[in-house]
Formats: sequence, C-alpha cells, structure tokens
Amino acid sequence: MNRTNNAEMEFTLNHLPASDDRWLSVMDVENVRKALTFHRSFPQYEVTPLHSLKQMAKYLGVKGLYVKDESYRFGLNAFKVLGGSYAIGSYIAKKTGKDISELPYEVLSSEQFREEMGQTTFYTATDGNHGRGVAWAANRLGQKAVVRMPRGSAKTRRDNIAKEGAEVTIEDLNYDECVRLAASQAKTDPSGVIVQDTAWRGYTDIPSWIMQGYGTMALEADRQLLADGVERPTHIFVQAGVGSLASAVVGYFANKYKDEEPVMCVCEAGAAACLYRSAVKGTGETVKVRGKLDTIMAGLACGEPNVIGWDILRNHAAGFAACPDWMSAKGTRMYGVPLHGDPTVISGESGSVTMGFLASIMMYPRYEEVKKALKLDENSQILLISTEGNTDPMRFREVVWDGLYGVRHRGEEVVK
Repeated sequence: MNRTNNAEMEFTLNHLPASDDRWLSVMDVENVRKALTFHRSFPQYEVTPLHSLKQMAKYLGVKGLYVKDESYRFGLNAFKVLGGSYAIGSYIAKKTGKDISELPYEVLSSEQFREEMGQTTFYTATDGNHGRGVAWAANRLGQKAVVRMPRGSAKTRRDNIAKEGAEVTIEDLNYDECVRLAASQAKTDPSGVIVQDTAWRGYTDIPSWIMQGYGTMALEADRQLLADGVERPTHIFVQAGVGSLASAVVGYFANKYKDEEPVMCVCEAGAAACLYRSAVKGTGETVKVRGKLDTIMAGLACGEPNVIGWDILRNHAAGFAACPDWMSAKGTRMYGVPLHGDPTVISGESGSVTMGFLASIMMYPRYEEVKKALKLDENSQILLISTEGNTDPMRFREVVWDGLYGVRHRGEEVVK
C-alpha cells in the first residue's frame, strides 16, 4: 500500500447535464418509512446515536456539526446490515407474492415460514461490512450466504463473516472482479441469488432495496436533527464506494427537502474515485477505475459506479471529492481524540473520511476555494455519517497509536 501523506485532495462542483431523474423515486420518503418499519421488527433494532460535536463546530467555525454513529448498528459495528437485511426480506416478499409489510422479522424467522419457502443461497462480494450484514441477516432468517472478498481484505473482517455461518473466501481479485465472480456463481446455483450493493444494466431491483434499507439511517438522522432543533441540515457530506450509500442519503434528503435541498457533497477514496472522475468527465457517462484500488479505506475501494446511484447523484450532489488516505486517518484521530466536552466517536477508515474532508477544507488555506464553493460559513448545520466503527483493529491501531498517514502542513498556517 502506498503510505505517502503527500497526496492532495481533488474536488469538482457538479456541472453535469441533468437526466430525467427517474431513479429519485427509489428513495421516496414513503419507501424509506417502509424500510424503517421492517427494521424496527428486528429484536436487535435500536436507533443509532446522532452526536452533536458542539466544540468541534466552534473550532471549525460552523453553527452545528452532527455525526450519525453507525458503530452501534445491530451489534455489527457498521451500517451495511440495513441494506442487506431489507434486500433479503424484499426478495423473499417478491418470491412469495407478499408485500414486505406482511413479513416482519417474527414471520421471516419462523420455522413454519422457512419450511414453506425453502432455503435460498445469497451470494455477495464485499470488503467486509456488506458481506457481514448479508451473512448475519441470512443466518437469522434461516437462509444461506456465500461471500467473496478481494485481495488485501482483513482477516478480522473475514472471520466475522465466517462466524455468521457463511461460506467466505478471500480471492486474488479486486472488489469489482469479486462482484462478477459472485454473480456468476449465483447464476449457476439453482437456489442462488446475487445480493449486491451496486446496480448494473438488468440488475436494479435488489440494489434499489439495499438503498432503501440504507434510508433507515437517513430517516433516523433527519428525525434526530429535528428533535435537536435543526429544521434542515444545510450541508451533508457522505462517503462513497460504488455510490449506493451516498445516493441513498442524497436521494432521501432531496425528496424530503425538494424546495431547498441541502448542499450535499460526495467523498471518495482517491485511489478508487469513480464518481469524482465521472463528474470531471462531465458528460453524464460513468468512468470505471481499474487496477488494485490501493487505499486505506477498504469499504470505499470500488471502481465501478452503481448506475442507479450515479443517476441520483448527477442530479442532486453539489460536488465530488477524491480524498487521499491521510484525510481519512485525520478524521479517525479527530473523532477518537475529541475536543473537551464532545463525545468520543470510534470511526474506522471508511467511516471517518468525511470528517477529515470537512476539517481540512475549514482549516487549511489551500482548500479555501473548496470551502467557498460549498458555501460553508458560520451558519452551516452539517451532517456527517460515521459508517463503521473499529472493524479492522490492527489498522485502527496503526492510525491512532502509530500515526499512520500523519498530516504534514507544508509550512502553511492552520486557519484558527
């Protein structure tokens, strides 16, 4: 892995031509409410915290800074289970001719229902969190899971998936190649179904359900902000791999606040910034990033955009950023060593990049133009999502204890 801390962030505003925006309805508020109702039926369900970082907001010069902490989600340390569980439930509902509202957890997990339906094997590719969520949901609902992981995947993440009873292997392939492998294996298995958190031509139903499942998190955060007196976030920064999470969050808030959308910016790992590169291309066509996708942000190491997600983002994201690894490491350390009075947030490398991005553009003069472009000021109410906790303990210690990807200020004065 390239451990340089000299790489720079790249940013572009969205100047893309609009499409017909036909996929925005996937994240309609009513669809998201249905997903939330499904998740509430699980005995493990609890609303994850929305932390107000009041001291950090003052330090960065904004009105409010809120972070949705997904390290508490279903005891799995990441948000991904929301999508995998809702997709599995929705697939079973479609297969049995029922509405998902008729199939809460107590029905899906019952022995009688499993005997009537039989078993399905859910195939997926993952860098860790999505596969664990699929395996967990399949295990709880009496189904099977087969998980393929790309080269370089952490053994801890692999072992956590295996603990859920899934068949799991680490392949000598990158993430996108693992997706193709899982899809081909599902196709040859009479009981197999691919449950992937990306979409391609001819494969849109399950990715749409996954995105709606992620919407539970956005709906919770929206309600928590309202309860704290924030009528509407002015800014939302959300990370992206293939773009399913980003488009779910952007899509929900674009539907909810049609008349005055928040300024929503997508942050990717620089080594796998397919959405940023697609935005720079400027035609509306997607750009695929090939190769090893070498980045500390394992959950964002995806080089091929979700076509549904891309369509939502090209119409509603204000900007796209390709973030270097040091920016993620900075975010992890800032969350983990908070200013006095703020809560500690344990955030893994893929969960913390938006914090590193926000802090960098507010603190470092070389990013002043990005700050202005995103209209950040003392009136900004900002929502971030920490999508994972400490899911790779060895890497987490390297970042927090050993200063992996420490920041050099290049002799510039920090704006404070």
